[in-house]
Parts: sequence; C-alpha cells; structure tokens
Amino acid sequence: MIELTAEEDFERMDIFLSEKLNITRSQIKKLITQGNIIGDHDAKPAAKVKAGDRFIITLPESENLSVIEPQPVSFEVVYEDNYLIVINKPAGVVVHPAPGNPDRTLVNGLVYRYPELAKLTSKLRPGIVHRLDMGTSGLMVVARNTQTALKLHDMFQQRQISKKYIALAHGHPAKDHGVISGPIERDPDNYLKMAIVQNGRPSLTGYKVLWTRNNFSLVRLKLFTGRTHQIRVHFAALGCPLVGDVTYGAPEEEAQELGRVLLHSWRLSFTHPVTGKKMEFRQYIPKAFISFIEKIKDVE
Repeated sequence: MIELTAEEDFERMDIFLSEKLNITRSQIKKLITQGNIIGDHDAKPAAKVKAGDRFIITLPESENLSVIEPQPVSFEVVYEDNYLIVINKPAGVVVHPAPGNPDRTLVNGLVYRYPELAKLTSKLRPGIVHRLDMGTSGLMVVARNTQTALKLHDMFQQRQISKKYIALAHGHPAKDHGVISGPIERDPDNYLKMAIVQNGRPSLTGYKVLWTRNNFSLVRLKLFTGRTHQIRVHFAALGCPLVGDVTYGAPEEEAQELGRVLLHSWRLSFTHPVTGKKMEFRQYIPKAFISFIEKIKDVE
C-alpha cells in the first residue's frame, strides 16, 4: 500500500499518479477500475487534482514495490549531517523503484548505506525530495528524516533551492542566452515523452551558451521550475537536442556510444532547513562528458 499527497494542482488524476508511480495511464485506469485507488474524492482518471489531495494505492502483488531491499549501489556522498545528505548521482542509476526498475536504484543504495531511511513515511522514495533522470548525473539533496523532507519539499515549491546544470547540445540556439518558457505536459502522442503543450504546466529554464564548436554548444542552465524532462524538452524545442538524448532527437548511434545524456547537475545551493547555514555545492562534469568534449574540439 502506498500513500501519496499532491503538492500542487494537476489537470488530471491519471497523469499525477502515473508520474508519481512511474507506470502508464492505462495501468492507473485499471487500478481505479479495480478499486485499488482511494482518494479524498471520487477516483476518476480525468478528475482534477488539487494541492493537498491524498491517495491510497494498493498495487497488485506483481507490481508491489512497497518493500525496499537494501542493495549496494554506486554513488558518491558529497556531504552529510544528521538531517540531510548531498550526493553525486552517476548517470545510469534510476532514482527510485518503479515497475520496470524494481531494484538497484539510488533508493536501494541509500537504504543500504543509511538504514534509518527505511523508516520514513514515503516507502518508495524515502528521503527523496527531487530527482534526476536516469541518464543525468550530478548533485541531489536527500532528507534523513520526515521533518527535513517536508521542509525541503516546501523550499523546492517556493523556489528557495537553486539547481544549475551543464549540458552539451546539438546545434546552436538562436540566442546565446535567455529563458525558455514553453509549458510542459505528457506528450499526447507518445506517453513515454513530455512535450510543450498549450495547456501544459508552466515551465521556465534559463540558459547561457558558453561556447560553440563543430555544431555543438556547451550550455549552462538554471531551473526555475522542476518539470519532468524539462531541460531536455526545452532544448529539443529549440532544435538543439542534448547529446545522447535519443528520446528527444539525438542520433541513435550517439546514444548507444555514450549510454547517457550529456546533462550534469553541477551546482546546488540552499539554506539548511534546520541550521539556517548557507549550503553550496559544486560537482564538475564527469570524465565521459569531458572525453566527448575533447573529441569534438579536436575535429576540424
């Protein structure tokens, strides 16, 4: 059994639940039909979700991920205290269990290294207050207790936590710097993708092109909102898909060679939710990222 609470308004219940559980909207509809989803209001796929709405979900045995198995998973601890942990997530590691990725996730590794996390209220995502895509590397903050998790959630909602990224993109944006504001929602033609949709959720990505070489651009980015695949969708919309991101238009052979998207969370800053101390972390781009840059710079 899983309990979820909406942190903000959503246009549709099936979209909200599918994003939270990482399962398809058709699976959500099936769970509703079977009576396995109970909410504060009638459970209907197209029902609107309001901030604060609660849902209790019972997954069938084949999809039951409520018990997190502690497993050794590779990640670097950058900082830790009694309240929170800052980690450097490698590309290729999924953040939390979901159907299709039931184990060997970051959460499995966190519970292995910090057993107290298994006691937190959120059984599927203990301590997780934000996420990075599987193919993205870099800095994340993780809460070590429920009170800290709630405070960090509020700080993210109020945009009090600064996240900055470095990416390598194909081509060159028309402007060297700016803010991309296309609203993002699930792609109506392909559930596995997100897209800029007229009535999507407001999304803001600030960017600055650092240099361009051989039809590639190294870009510094700042997220003002935290939508699924936000940077990837916004740069694809500019005609500049991120290197390695076959989902949004990068060449297939490139993605196979890299095995990741060249997107890295390099800077994270916030005020500590308990001590009030200013926290700032930097994690420079990994070797695989640097190697690709060196390769394209050497091509004349």
